[in-house]
Amino acid sequence: MKVLTEGHKYQLSGFENAENTQEIQFIEKTPIEGTTELKTVNDGTTNEELLEVLIDRMNYLQGKFPCRENAIVITKLQESLMWLEKRTSDRKKRNVEGKQLA
Repeated sequence: MKVLTEGHKYQLSGFENAENTQEIQFIEKTPIEGTTELKTVNDGTTNEELLEVLIDRMNYLQGKFPCRENAIVITKLQESLMWLEKRTSDRKKRNVEGKQLA
């Protein structure tokens, strides 16, 4: 893995051929000067979306090669997704989602 833009853009190497790379771009927002609002400067995916991909892949692998470790990974990925969704829900309730406020 190579960081292209810290916290936002990554280059991933192929498993069998490291030269076969692909990029993952997460949404990148910056503050609008003088406000707490944020604007999108680079559209991209979210942590939640990437976790959903990993959950789907692990469920697929669990169907082919079931083991305790896969089941634990699936549970932990689902738990991570649940906490991120809870954070978003809490921020929406406090009307601070999409703003530079804690």
